[in-house]
Amino acid sequence: MGLGANIDQPAAQLQVACQYLREIESSALIGLSRIYQSSPLGPQDQPDFFNACAHLQTTLTPEALLESLQQIEQRMGKRRVRHWGERCIDLDLLLCADQRRDTKALQLPHPGVYDRAFVLRPLADLVGLDYVMPNGDDIATLLAQIGDQQVTVTSINPDAGSHSGTIGEQ
Repeated sequence: MGLGANIDQPAAQLQVACQYLREIESSALIGLSRIYQSSPLGPQDQPDFFNACAHLQTTLTPEALLESLQQIEQRMGKRRVRHWGERCIDLDLLLCADQRRDTKALQLPHPGVYDRAFVLRPLADLVGLDYVMPNGDDIATLLAQIGDQQVTVTSINPDAGSHSGTIGEQ
């Protein structure tokens, strides 16, 4: 899954989200990428985004997992002000084994997974550049096709911190 934030101490928000991911029933957080920083995809009058990917092993259906992710977003105070705008947290279900969905509520694979460096680079941390995506291309090929989307690795540990109802310092 993809994690993103660009307001309210975004790196700390990702750390808190990782703690909440550990609490999802019938699931185990088994991998975390590094945190990457990039310019916003949407309106440019907002702060840079911090993004990461998490590998969650679960017996939940994709729909039940999505519901859990949305509950975490709500718990963390996510508000949708404008399309592709600022957010304290964004949790996206990117891939779910070989499952496919195309409903109003859920698209698998996520429609942006193939053309966004801020998704592909952290995903490569978890599965490698040679990982073959559902469309048949490996991550290295996809990254070469999308060109020069600047993403920078941060020195922030996505697995640091704990949550106690407040967001810790970066």
